[in-house]
Amino acid sequence: MAGLKAPAFSTAGDGTGEVDLNPEVFGIEPNHSLMHQVVTAQLAGARAGTHKTKTRAEVRGGGAKPWRQKGTGRARHGSIRSPIWRGGGVAHGPTPRDYSQRTPKKMKRLALYSALSVRASETAIKVIDSFDWETPRTKDAVNLLTAVEAGGKTLLVLGRNDDTARRAFRNLPQVWITSPDQLSAYDVLWARQVVFTRQTLDVVNGGGVYDISKSDFVRESEAS
Repeated sequence: MAGLKAPAFSTAGDGTGEVDLNPEVFGIEPNHSLMHQVVTAQLAGARAGTHKTKTRAEVRGGGAKPWRQKGTGRARHGSIRSPIWRGGGVAHGPTPRDYSQRTPKKMKRLALYSALSVRASETAIKVIDSFDWETPRTKDAVNLLTAVEAGGKTLLVLGRNDDTARRAFRNLPQVWITSPDQLSAYDVLWARQVVFTRQTLDVVNGGGVYDISKSDFVRESEAS
């Protein structure tokens, strides 16, 4: 897809032109089944896996038969720890386990590029030249998002040095902040708008040299 571009804005919300998007990253044919597989693996990796119930061997009591074997007219029972008794153990209950799935880097990379291509096709990729704010103010962050028409769930990709912008946006509940080396398909698909700076877009535009998604896990606040 030649000539793929995204609109660029200043921190005041004024348009400053367009930025070229790498067609190998933002213009591929989306692989929907792969995106589903990778996102499912990321959600599975976020599960704590600490669920636990006691079996009949672990509950307290039941050292003797509740009543004798014969002659009572009632069904025979050997222990009050039986799963059919109230307060007894649980049959086939959950036990602690690891839900994480191994996801090759090539799969994660292709899933991310597919997700970015979907958002690019929806003109949902926006670029901020750079953040020149001297002090972090949430009001400035809201005004900027309104000016660039990035309402609703927004993914903001910031560089390591954009601390002022990070503090300005962090109180907005519909904004998730990440860095280029932690960008994942889940984050891109969660958001309706993806906002880069020119610096972070250059990193992502690098394509093959970009080692994406260092973790198989999603943020705990979204998985819970």
